[in-house]
Amino acid sequence: MQERLLGVEQAARYLGIKPGTLYLWARTGFVPSVKMGRRLLFDIADLDAFIERRKRGTPMAES
Repeated sequence: MQERLLGVEQAARYLGIKPGTLYLWARTGFVPSVKMGRRLLFDIADLDAFIERRKRGTPMAES
């Protein structure tokens, strides 16, 4: 069974970015994160949804 929550290093690797970038994105709300104690964690489902939203050619949702 795959872990549902990833730490910063794992999540950054999953997205193909540097951990510092992920910290910035999490702090600004660009990527959803979960704070558990002192650890910042990322739900794989949220990361997958983020990737889907960022794909080129995907139409933007109307507001």
